[in-house]
Amino acid sequence: MDVRVKATDYELTPEASAYLDGRIAAIEKLLGSDALLARCEVEVGRDAGGMRHSDHMWFAEFNVITPGNGMMRATNRAPSVNAAIDDAQAEVMRQIRREKRLHIRILRRSGAFAKRLMRLG
Repeated sequence: MDVRVKATDYELTPEASAYLDGRIAAIEKLLGSDALLARCEVEVGRDAGGMRHSDHMWFAEFNVITPGNGMMRATNRAPSVNAAIDDAQAEVMRQIRREKRLHIRILRRSGAFAKRLMRLG
């Protein structure tokens, strides 16, 4: 998977980078064979709008682009960088699972339709 990480108004520490790599690995595992062609763009940093010391001053944004399935996008703001990364990653994984279920459902319906046509013919 092609991974692009951008830090906005934030110096990405080795600990945060390792944490982010673990979260991206979970997304890659969920994609399966599509991971070779997928691209994951991650942006992490301080939120530009609002107060600098508020409860939601960190943000994480994930964009996962897979050929054939389109783009899954999630953005989250939280009191810590790790919490923002966790919530955004969970949302992207939910979207990927939903897309997989949709494709499986379509394949099953088309297979059942083909079977009905073979019975009639």
